[in-house]
Amino acid sequence: MTEFRIEKDTLGEMKVPAGAYYGPQAARAVENFPISGYRAHPEFIRAMVFIKKAAALVHQDLGLLPAETAGAIAKAADEILDGKLHEWFVVDVYQAGAGTSFNMNTNEVLANRAIELLGGKRGEYKKVHPNDHVNMAQSTNDSIPTAIRLSTIALGRKLARSLAGLEAAFAGKAIEFDDIVKSARTHLQDAVPIRLGQEFGGWAATLKTVRVRLEQALDGLHRLGLGATAAGTGLNAHPEYRARVAAKLSELTGFQLRTAEDYFEMTQSMADMLAVSAALRGAAVELARISHDLRLLATGPMTGFDEIRMPAVQPGSSIMPGKVNPVMAEMLSMVCFQVIGLDTAISYSTYAGNLDLNVMMPLIAYDLNHGCTILANAVDVFGEKCVKGITADRDRCRRYFETSVGLATVLNAFIGYEAAAEVAKECVRTGKSMPEIVLERKILSKEDLDRVLEPRSVTEPGIPGGKILSAGG
Repeated sequence: MTEFRIEKDTLGEMKVPAGAYYGPQAARAVENFPISGYRAHPEFIRAMVFIKKAAALVHQDLGLLPAETAGAIAKAADEILDGKLHEWFVVDVYQAGAGTSFNMNTNEVLANRAIELLGGKRGEYKKVHPNDHVNMAQSTNDSIPTAIRLSTIALGRKLARSLAGLEAAFAGKAIEFDDIVKSARTHLQDAVPIRLGQEFGGWAATLKTVRVRLEQALDGLHRLGLGATAAGTGLNAHPEYRARVAAKLSELTGFQLRTAEDYFEMTQSMADMLAVSAALRGAAVELARISHDLRLLATGPMTGFDEIRMPAVQPGSSIMPGKVNPVMAEMLSMVCFQVIGLDTAISYSTYAGNLDLNVMMPLIAYDLNHGCTILANAVDVFGEKCVKGITADRDRCRRYFETSVGLATVLNAFIGYEAAAEVAKECVRTGKSMPEIVLERKILSKEDLDRVLEPRSVTEPGIPGGKILSAGG
């Protein structure tokens, strides 16, 4: 924009682009913080606007804000909640401590749009003032942490749904692969028999665990410190404001919000946000582990495990024709590593709070919102484009089962650990399978061996061929 209007704040005059809905404080922030080009998450914008709308309506009910003014603020808020005017939230993520710049950006956009709705021109703040009206009974110090809570609840719930979807995809594969017997691997070496479905079922159970932990952490975000104002005292807020604004926000957002037990804790501590970040980190660590396990099982196809095949979604090489890579699993790992890094930043930021305020809230807000978003998106895509299309090589899995030295474990109950170890060493030395050696040594008859090595028998609790053992004394 080349045309400007002149506005004033407590530091003096400031040029503001003529068509802008923001005002002088946001304009100063644009000049002061040309850092990253990153802007607030859309859900964070929505959360701040919900707060401003709730506050205006509560102050109208308390007789502190004229109905015309409150109505104009609420109507302007509805437009933003519908997706309009987001381009005017211009403050960089890396900004003034606590988020004062973003809070004022929000106040100015709402004020200027409300002024227009009342027939005025942008910048005519006598009609609707960013501080006196839009920010009434609020401080950056209680509105920003509340916005972090609201936005993270919304994004965290979406992530929880995504995790549930991936859990269901793995559970479906667990059923599909339940009859496929193979060799487990511990220390990346041959181990006891296992069913492929059991591995997939374990991954499904893991996803349920991380989802439940996330949901438990999200519950802590439902307690609000709105009405603490600057330091927890509630100065300049009506005595009924705290309870009323929490109820109004519950009504507007659909969240079951509650007032805090201690408003000083709410301005000092970011522990609730850290708990969610820790849950994200836990989910990321487990998802990365699972994605790496799938890549291992899919190695090959000619020179690796090749027990499973992932869907081919794109060519794998610019130089090797016909090569297909596990790109969806690779993508998921990258996202997981980013989330783990974000958690580190959130941890340090939580620690960096001093006395009655944590000034690192803008970074906590962005990293928490960003982490929820990219992890949910990655989980959705990974489930749809990878897990649901995984197929298994039944013959190869069976061959690994039959040739694994881990089968020697089955012999423990018949010939003891040391003798079974000798059979295992003979398998490695000769290349013969354990069943071949068992039959050659006449440890078991063919009929009894088949019973002992029945997939269910060797992959469930109990002693394989227990009836044979008891019959043989």
